Amino acid sequence: MFQLFLRARTHNFLRGHSRGEQEFRARSPERDMETDRSRIEAIMTAIEDALHAAEREQSGLSRRVEDVLARAAVTFGNGDDEYLEREDLDKHHQDLFDKEILNGQRRLKELGSSIAHFKFLKAAMLSRFPEFRSPASTN
Repeated sequence: MFQLFLRARTHNFLRGHSRGEQEFRARSPERDMETDRSRIEAIMTAIEDALHAAEREQSGLSRRVEDVLARAAVTFGNGDDEYLEREDLDKHHQDLFDKEILNGQRRLKELGSSIAHFKFLKAAMLSRFPEFRSPASTN
């Protein structure tokens, strides 16, 4: 009895496997295209978000550096020998402005480089996937 049961289960198992192989179906091409598009869109969105954030930071920092440059110009004075007779408080402020300006200009240079890299990545993605057009790239 046990052998008949085992033989029946083996027969059903093998029949199920062969039927499973016949029933294999791949996804539709439309679904594959949508899956690929969602992957590309995720990457493009990340690149565009990083690009816009860096551009906003660059714009704000540029305004602040210009403001510090204007304030520093006031502390210089306009006399020919102003740098010889500058008060200690003015020297201190001038040193602080110098540090702020140097840090701001350093960061602006870094942001310029990052923005160029993000634009390159975006161009590379669009060249590799020319059929992709994100909603943000239509602006």
